Amino acid sequence: MKLQKRPQPNRMSEGSDQMEYNGDGMGRALRLGVNIDHVATVRNARGGYHPDPVRAAKIAEDAGADGITAHLREDRRHIRDFDMAAIRSSINIPLNFEMAATSEMISLAVETMPSAVCIVPERREEVTTEGGLAVVGHEARLFKILTPIKRAGIRLSLFVEANEAEIKAAASIGADSVELHTGRYCYDVERRSDELARLASAASLVHSLGMECHAGHGLDYDTVGAVAAIPEMKELNIGHFLIGESIFMGLPAAISRMRQLLRSARA
Repeated sequence: MKLQKRPQPNRMSEGSDQMEYNGDGMGRALRLGVNIDHVATVRNARGGYHPDPVRAAKIAEDAGADGITAHLREDRRHIRDFDMAAIRSSINIPLNFEMAATSEMISLAVETMPSAVCIVPERREEVTTEGGLAVVGHEARLFKILTPIKRAGIRLSLFVEANEAEIKAAASIGADSVELHTGRYCYDVERRSDELARLASAASLVHSLGMECHAGHGLDYDTVGAVAAIPEMKELNIGHFLIGESIFMGLPAAISRMRQLLRSARA
């Protein structure tokens, strides 16, 4: 039942700490994906076109982001269809299209042709994504519905908990990468050390199964270092915190500080 993985082009920026999009990556610089969803949240609060998520994506690229992440929700509460197309055509770095595993979203992804798609669980009543995708027990359905993504040559990622069974299930349906949910690590201070150990173990398993390991959700300046130091970690996707900090210090400065923390953690 496993889908065949297709080779993807490498992406390198000479003279920077960016690296191949799908290389081995052990001990190398860590990619930073910047999620610009909440620029659209502010725009939609008043209607109109300001602030523009496309402008935010371009500023993030200029500031050193390795990729842009945007979540097109079924209720279009922030990013909207025209945003995805405009972002895709306006940036020269990878676009990571977060979405639910629905036929509508699969069709939109194939039409948009982002560099990667990250499948996340989605409930209309949630404020933000509350946990990882349930892959175990749903392998056949996910394999079938996600086949067009793989056939189009788009990298497939699944947003999962740092759980052995879920990670192995993601590998079984042909995921190129998994993004580990870091919410428990960020928000449960009393259990933070245990959660960090769980993330590190999960990252090692992801790497051993031939997938890239990504992580995200709730990371900030205080919590990012320990996760970034996990040697198998290839990419961190951070949005709400960076957009919030940009109100006070500007988006380029907020991204620059985060990149400095990633470099320090890897050093």
